[in-house]
Amino acid sequence: RWLPALRQRLEMAGKRLSGPGLSAEGGVLRALLFAYRNRLLRHRPYLALQQVDQCLKRLWKMNLVGCIETLAGLIPEKNTSQAHAECLVPSQPMLETVAIKVLGGCKLILRLLDCCCKAFLLSVQHLCLEEFILLNTVASGLLSRLWFVIQHRCVLQSLISLYGILSTSLRLVSETQKMPYIKGFTFPSDISNFLGVNVSSEVKKQKARMLTTKKPTSWLKKLFPTMPEAVSEVGKKRNLATCTSAVKNCSIPCPMDIGEPVL
Repeated sequence: RWLPALRQRLEMAGKRLSGPGLSAEGGVLRALLFAYRNRLLRHRPYLALQQVDQCLKRLWKMNLVGCIETLAGLIPEKNTSQAHAECLVPSQPMLETVAIKVLGGCKLILRLLDCCCKAFLLSVQHLCLEEFILLNTVASGLLSRLWFVIQHRCVLQSLISLYGILSTSLRLVSETQKMPYIKGFTFPSDISNFLGVNVSSEVKKQKARMLTTKKPTSWLKKLFPTMPEAVSEVGKKRNLATCTSAVKNCSIPCPMDIGEPVL
C-alpha cells in the first residue's frame, strides 16, 4: 500500500532537485568565482561565495538524484489489483542508503540556505560602500535567485516529506526481512530532531533578513541620469518610468552584457 506513495514522493523530490534552476545558478557562480579568483582572494563576499559553491559541489557529488532515481526504478509503476497480492519491494540496504543520503542532503541544503543568506548580506553591505560594484551587484542577484529557487521549488520540504515515508518503508521492510546495512547509526523517526532547527521558522527568519536589508540606491541613480530635453515627451515618459521602476527594484535593465565594458 505504501509503494505508490513512495514512488510519487521519489519522483517529486528527483524533479525538484534536478531542475534547471540549481544547475544554472551553480554554473554562473562558478564562472563568477573563476573570473575574480586572482583579484579578490581576501574579499569577504568572495570568500562567502566560495562557501556557497562548496555546498553546491558537495550536494552534487553525493549523487542524491541518482540514488532517488534508482530507488524509484525498483518500484513497479502499476498497482496490483488484489489487496494481498505478493510483489517485490526494495531491500533494507537500498532503503537505508537512500535514507542516509536524504538526511545528509537536508543538512547540506540547510547549510546552503544559511550561506546564501550570509553572503547576500555581505554583498549588499559592500555594495552600499560602493566597493567592487560589478561583482557585488551580480553576486547579490545570484544569491537571492539561488535562495528563492531552493525555497519556491520546495526542495528541502520535498526531501523532508520523502524521508517520512522512507522511514515508514524502512520499518516495514525490516520487520519482514531484517538485513541491516548501515550499522552504528539509528535512523531518527522525526527528521526535525535530527536537523536541530525548525525549518519553516528558520526560512522565514532568513527571508526577513534578506528583505529588510538596506538597499543601495545612490549609485543606481547615477546609472540613470535625467533624460535630455531634446527627447520627445512620449519617449521621455517611457524612459523615466523605466528608470524609476529600475531604481525601486534595484535592478539594471541593460540590454547588453553586464560583463562587457561600456564606453
